[in-house]
Amino acid sequence: MSPEGDSPGNAADRNPGRRRAMTFAAQELRLISALVVLLAIGLFLALPFVLSIGSVVFLPLVAALILTIILSPLADKLAMWLPNFLASILALLVFFSVLALAFTAVFAPAITLYDQVPRMTRQVGEHFSDLQTTFAWVGELNDQLTSLTGAAEGQQVVLASPSMLEQLAFATPTVLLETLLTFMLAFFMIEARIRLRRRLLLERQQVGASLKAARAIREVQDRVAAYILTVGLINTCVGVVVALGAWVMGLDAPIMWGGLAALLNFIPYVGPLLMVVLLGLFGIGSAESVFVGLIPAAAYLGLHTVEANVITPAVLGARFTMNPVLILLALSYFGWIWGVAGALLSVPILLTLTALVDHLGRPNFIGFIFGEPLFQTNVLELGEQD
Repeated sequence: MSPEGDSPGNAADRNPGRRRAMTFAAQELRLISALVVLLAIGLFLALPFVLSIGSVVFLPLVAALILTIILSPLADKLAMWLPNFLASILALLVFFSVLALAFTAVFAPAITLYDQVPRMTRQVGEHFSDLQTTFAWVGELNDQLTSLTGAAEGQQVVLASPSMLEQLAFATPTVLLETLLTFMLAFFMIEARIRLRRRLLLERQQVGASLKAARAIREVQDRVAAYILTVGLINTCVGVVVALGAWVMGLDAPIMWGGLAALLNFIPYVGPLLMVVLLGLFGIGSAESVFVGLIPAAAYLGLHTVEANVITPAVLGARFTMNPVLILLALSYFGWIWGVAGALLSVPILLTLTALVDHLGRPNFIGFIFGEPLFQTNVLELGEQD
């Protein structure tokens, strides 16, 4: 027998029916993959409306899932010395205590500074009036251009809107209900984590599926919990540095500024930007001149630049490095759906989905457009192995 008789091409020529079957299977798989891509796109576009309308139900559920992932390692360690029921309660109480302490550090001094807001508002207006006088030539140039082009001033329409106290009064019952529902769901999920793991591992028909489920659960839990813990420690250090800097610069309520910097740093890009704006407005409203008032904002901007580009990447490493485009997309996507709560949950949700995709299989969307399989498995190769 010649060596050429063992080649795959000659084997396919001897089995034209098998080759047609493999070609048909590949075409069928591509059609199914195209339907899956279209379904995913439709789900991505329709999901915000469903989640937004049912936010009273879906937001506490998603928040409880993230809390369960974060607090399960702590509950597992506490369960070594305590019953599972008490360990679940204690883990949730630890998180609630840290959260209450952070909000107390921010809002208690903020209430004290509330009486100074009118004075700072007037001072900010005076500073901007001085700047407007300095750059009056810009306004004169604009008036001359308007007279030359003949543009007429349009009428201004002012719409009446509810006051801040009215909006707060309307939102408080919903926020309390969602918070209570979130902690209740989180407690029951944390308490049932051991039974859930046992069901996921033991009720699979194949050993490989059980091992894959175990690895996926461990990877999601370790990645999200380690990320939140590491970023929390980094943000705490940032808050301490900001509080010390605010105390050195003579700002009122330095602990408030430190706590606010730590909390806002959990929201990528948008949180630090908001912190710069708040420090700038507060500094201008309490300083003698605009340039002196911008010193705290400039100092924080320098601190954030070093932290975001040097310290955080070095501490987190490649394991937690994510595409900034994906972070901004998740931030805008979930922030659009659930507001500030969605922005806070966007990065943990993105980490969870990334860990699941790494185990279940990363789709090849770009290659699929140019004729490659959606996933790495090739039907023709599997058929030839049979």
